[in-house]
Amino acid sequence: MEYKITGYQPEKLFHFFEEICAIPRGSGNEKGISDYLVSFAKERGLWVHQDDAYNVIIKKEGSEGAKDLPPVMLQGHIDMVCEKLAGVEHDFTKEGLDLIVEDGVLTANGTTLGADNGVAVALMLMVLDDENIKHPPVECVFTTEEEVGLNGAKALDKSLISARTMINMDSEEEGIATVSCAGGLRIGCKRNITRENMQGSLVKIAISGLKGGHSGTDIDMERKNANRVMARVLYQIMKHTDGRLVSFVGGTKDNAIPRECEASIVYTELEEAKKAEKAANDLAAALADEISPYEEDFVCEVSLEEDQEVQTIPTKDANALISAVYLAPNGVQSRNIKMDRFVVNSVNLGVVRTEENQLIMVFSPRSSVASLMDELKARIDLLTDTFGFETEYSGEYPGWSFQEDSEIREIFKESYQSLFGEELKTEALHAGLECGLFCDAIPGMDAIAVGPTLYHVHTPEEKLPLDSFERFYKLLKDVLKRLTEK
Repeated sequence: MEYKITGYQPEKLFHFFEEICAIPRGSGNEKGISDYLVSFAKERGLWVHQDDAYNVIIKKEGSEGAKDLPPVMLQGHIDMVCEKLAGVEHDFTKEGLDLIVEDGVLTANGTTLGADNGVAVALMLMVLDDENIKHPPVECVFTTEEEVGLNGAKALDKSLISARTMINMDSEEEGIATVSCAGGLRIGCKRNITRENMQGSLVKIAISGLKGGHSGTDIDMERKNANRVMARVLYQIMKHTDGRLVSFVGGTKDNAIPRECEASIVYTELEEAKKAEKAANDLAAALADEISPYEEDFVCEVSLEEDQEVQTIPTKDANALISAVYLAPNGVQSRNIKMDRFVVNSVNLGVVRTEENQLIMVFSPRSSVASLMDELKARIDLLTDTFGFETEYSGEYPGWSFQEDSEIREIFKESYQSLFGEELKTEALHAGLECGLFCDAIPGMDAIAVGPTLYHVHTPEEKLPLDSFERFYKLLKDVLKRLTEK
């Protein structure tokens, strides 16, 4: 293939990243990238295991003089969040990414880049391919469906892993190592409906241009949730006009803060529709004044279409949905004042969708304190019970507790100071990492999460500064070398 990234070393690292970007790998569609990894291992005569969930483990013996040392586990996930800008035509199930390099920064054309966590995949491939670096035996673990509940890591047979040192590469800020994380789950809520035919004038409302972001790492940025903004608009309009809800569709992933939302209301009387149109435009103007200072690209567009035949949602059901979304807990719920106001628990209302026969809401709660997670679940249960929704819990994963003594953490600190003359900082992360699952399942695991700098993950503005990627591989090589000298 013709590579776009040039001028960075080692060249193969960036080539590997471009190769995986050419393979569709959204969550649940990982067979192609999984098979690529298996072929990669077989071509190099490495031990490889692929399971039914398409997780892959590749093992490589230590370099000369280090073959009998304890192995180290390198780990990352092969799936990516598939988000694109409105109007962008891209089929994530069939098409690779269109990469753009500009001023030393890598992006994808109108879509997510998948550097979360493609950087880890490329880094592991580089370690497996490079015969000139000094390292202990390595066990590279590539997991699937991380972005939809850490499902691959849950399904993986942990007995195949002999390492008791783990380097996860799903952290997103150079110079900062993650040493603990929150647990979380997915809460799906549904209410059955029977639609009714109706003809009239359709008022359409479209919210777009919000920043969105990762529902863990960006939840404290006070970014507006498009679903909540839409519920606010619909509540006011339907309170003062006689319309019927036709649709409410916002967000695509429970773990991404919704950037866009569309809704429509139908009116039998044109004058009532025009009244609703004016009210929506007035609200849009007020919202723009309120939101635009920190959500600069926010847009709320309103349009009216006459003589439309549609399938409407009964008023009782529509009111239940709008009220539930409007009142739903969302965003930061509590902080630890003693730890620099670190976010302890939060929730993201990631998806709201009206289907033919159902109303859907999907929440992604996170917490590093079990009792606060229980309290948050109870509040969501109360909300959904009050408005007649059934709830289903899935994808629950444990948090990862801070360890007072960590040899791998100290080695990374020493290496970072030696290479870059600066102290490696450590932090607790308010997001889910697979470290929690592996540490929970494998007694004695000493883990750390690190990585190059990434910006705006889970959004089409996702960026990877290429010099940071280059420096991180230098750090990883040095740490692996130090592991042979301890």
